Amino acid sequence: MFKVRYSYLPQQFADTTDIMAAIEKVVASGDFTLGKTVEEFEGKFGDLLNVKHAIGVASGTDALKIGLKALGVGHGDEVITAANTFVSTVGAINEVGAKPVLVDCNESYCIDADQIEAAITSRTKALLPVHLTGAMPDMVKITDLAERHNLKIVEDACQAILASYDGKTAGSWGQTAGFSLHPLKNLNVWGDGGVVVTNDDDIADRIRILRNNGIQGRDNVEMLGFNTRLDSIQAAVGNWLIGKTEAGTDQRIANARYYDDALKDIPQITIPDRPQNLKQVYHIYQICAEDRDQCVRYCLDNGVEVKIHYPIPLYRQKALDFLGHKVGDFPNAERQAGEVMSLPADQYLSREEQDIAIDTINSFYAGR
Repeated sequence: MFKVRYSYLPQQFADTTDIMAAIEKVVASGDFTLGKTVEEFEGKFGDLLNVKHAIGVASGTDALKIGLKALGVGHGDEVITAANTFVSTVGAINEVGAKPVLVDCNESYCIDADQIEAAITSRTKALLPVHLTGAMPDMVKITDLAERHNLKIVEDACQAILASYDGKTAGSWGQTAGFSLHPLKNLNVWGDGGVVVTNDDDIADRIRILRNNGIQGRDNVEMLGFNTRLDSIQAAVGNWLIGKTEAGTDQRIANARYYDDALKDIPQITIPDRPQNLKQVYHIYQICAEDRDQCVRYCLDNGVEVKIHYPIPLYRQKALDFLGHKVGDFPNAERQAGEVMSLPADQYLSREEQDIAIDTINSFYAGR
């Protein structure tokens, strides 16, 4: 039993009375796919992010895939993305038949916008920046690059609901963006789910057709698409939670600042860059730690549940051998994979629990 747990789900869903009542209404209606409950959630999600169209799909991965497909990305194309991302990002690129082209990250854990242009070739069709941990890369530079090279932007905003850069919300920079509703995201459901957003009416029409097997209306198959609809049960959960998202995000930000203030003076801890024009929403609160593995073991042994996210860089995974990368190709991603440590920072965490986590990390380094 941990004194400081990582997953907050038991607290978030301690009382499910209202959710179960909403689900019972869905069951009674028999409206299980693309019905009123889904439409309600899509409307609320679009309002939350101030985007014109929010379209529910089965996962964050599918949200990226359908966004790419709707923009015409396919076989023979290249899509530039971050070398330190989760596998779903390159999985979505692969699923539409394109080739992922990786670029190193910087000290914010996001793709280094200054290195993107060197990776652009005649086959590059799109840029897929990843808003990792709830941070965002330099979207001003990325947008400028895309405009100069006539490229599309698909944002991987799966970890970044309500994040913003220069006051502009994640999901509103690219032609499309994908969000995840996975149980541990800042806005979550009881399984997999995702949302594609866009401000373009024509793209939105294509996405709605693509997510429903390429069918328009009931009988006309307009294109070969996918079976990837957000189901009504998950939408009912989302409708219950979405009103709590802004308050929960504010608390995550406050918790992250509390950690930053307490940990910044530990010489063995490196806090990532926090640009002033970035609103980071801390899906994951990560730091770099010397002797990371030993520190993690010490925390776990002393009742603080910490995590390591992506300890093996993506480009060194067997599934990506075909890209031909080797150790040293992406030095920042390589180094961070050996140093990053994730602390619980969710909206249900108490200051007392944070103090225990902080004291435990201090104790580890003081003892060395």
